[in-house]
Amino acid sequence: MILGLHHVAVCVPDLDAGLAFYVDVLGAEIVFRSRLQHRPDAEQVIGLVDVDADVAMLRLGAAHVELWTYRSPAPLDHRSPANALGYPHIALSVRDIHTEHQRLTEAGVTFVGPPVNLGRSLAVYGRDPFGHLIELYELLDA
Repeated sequence: MILGLHHVAVCVPDLDAGLAFYVDVLGAEIVFRSRLQHRPDAEQVIGLVDVDADVAMLRLGAAHVELWTYRSPAPLDHRSPANALGYPHIALSVRDIHTEHQRLTEAGVTFVGPPVNLGRSLAVYGRDPFGHLIELYELLDA
C-alpha cells in the first residue's frame, strides 16, 4: 500500500550552498547530513557504483527534500527549464515494500533490484513508464 510522498531529491553542485538556500532561505530543518562513501547497500538501492556523495535530508513542512552532491560518479549537468519533464527521483512512502515491489514490477516498473535493508529503512529505485526514477521507501519501527 502506497502511503504518500516521502521526499524529492535534488542534486546540487555544492551541499553547503544547497543547505544555505533550503535551510536558511526556505526554512527547512536538517534531519541528517552525511557522506555516502564505500556503502554497497546504498549503491544497491541507487543503482550506481563507486558512489561518493554528500547527502542531507531536510524536513520542509509535511514533506522532505533530500539534497545530493556527487563526487563520484561525476554529476551530469542537465539543468532544464521549468517546463522540462522530470526530477532526479521521487520517493514513495510505502507499507510492506516487498508487496509493493512485486505489484509494481507486475505493472511494468523496472527496478534496479530487490528492496535493500538500510538499517532503519528499506528502499529500492525503479523507473516509471516515462523513465523517471522513483524510490519505494519504507521506514522500519525504531
